[in-house]
Amino acid sequence: MSEMPLPVLEPATFQQRLLAWYDHAGRHDLPWQRQRTPYRVWVSEIMLQQTQVATVIPYFERFMARFPTLEALAEAAQDEVLHLWTGLGYYARGRNLHKAARKVLQEHAGELPVESLEAMAELPGIGRSTAGAIIAQSSGRRAVILDGNVKRSLARLHAVEGWPGRPAVERRLWALAEHYTPETRVADYTQAVMDLGATLCRRGTPECVRCPFADVCVAHARGEERRFPESKPKKDLPTRTTLMLVLQNDAGHVLLEKRPASGLWGGLWGLPQFDGLVALRAWLDVHATGAALYPLWPSFSHTFSHFRLEITPQPARIDRLESVGEGRCWYDPGNPERLGLAAPIKSLLTSLAPFSLQAPAGP
Repeated sequence: MSEMPLPVLEPATFQQRLLAWYDHAGRHDLPWQRQRTPYRVWVSEIMLQQTQVATVIPYFERFMARFPTLEALAEAAQDEVLHLWTGLGYYARGRNLHKAARKVLQEHAGELPVESLEAMAELPGIGRSTAGAIIAQSSGRRAVILDGNVKRSLARLHAVEGWPGRPAVERRLWALAEHYTPETRVADYTQAVMDLGATLCRRGTPECVRCPFADVCVAHARGEERRFPESKPKKDLPTRTTLMLVLQNDAGHVLLEKRPASGLWGGLWGLPQFDGLVALRAWLDVHATGAALYPLWPSFSHTFSHFRLEITPQPARIDRLESVGEGRCWYDPGNPERLGLAAPIKSLLTSLAPFSLQAPAGP
């Protein structure tokens, strides 16, 4: 605790102010709050990583309709899980959710081990803060969280210097989070402290006039709300380029291949990718002899956290292909299968229904 900045309030006063605000201004009717089972809370917390509540809600509701129980999720094929994740991004979350469900079914008799923070944090895709959020909201047991919203609020409230991603800064914020977390109303407190950052202490435009801590917030007193927390040191995003083969047969079906389990779009189905036209032609000579190439379609970009990918679709047609080989399939854009597709691939394929080799308007 020696690294903890000087708290601006005693824990009881902080909790009282926060919960009073939450009782009249917090979010009380989110889908995962209606039945706060460990399974539903867990799925929501994984979806909410790096993603806003408004985006998550329809995905969560579709996911629960198809996989109402942990057992149903564990027994599903990964393709179906990733299909329902399509468009939500950060697909490793979906893969890890599926892996964790199977691990829980095998090692914990199908029940999430919410009695143990350590056991929860050992599951794929669950870290210390996510484990705490699941335990606190589903069981009411005291568990500390420090997600991005909480980091931002605590950093501003105490004017904590440094980027929260640095271990020393993160330790100070964890100490503050531990200091303020109550023993009672833990589920409400956990939602409240997340809501504070999500709805008032926002990244760009905090609403300090409505904040229950405006009178004690150090950053606000200095007029430096936007300086805290310190941003991650910026690096220029490199640009990579790729050719994507849009190979269609005479029925208008498109050849897809499954990507490796790890890495970019891991485990999803996509279009064959190549560094250039020479490599693409060499692949066709082996796997699709006789395919006819058409003029390139306009390029478009997709941005990842660490680079920008410039994609140029290369349309091609082949009248007949007896075998597509293992890990590939013909995909009918007019009657799509339930496959996991990256968002730009899904948009591109959707633009192909009905079949046409003309360039689409754009994914």
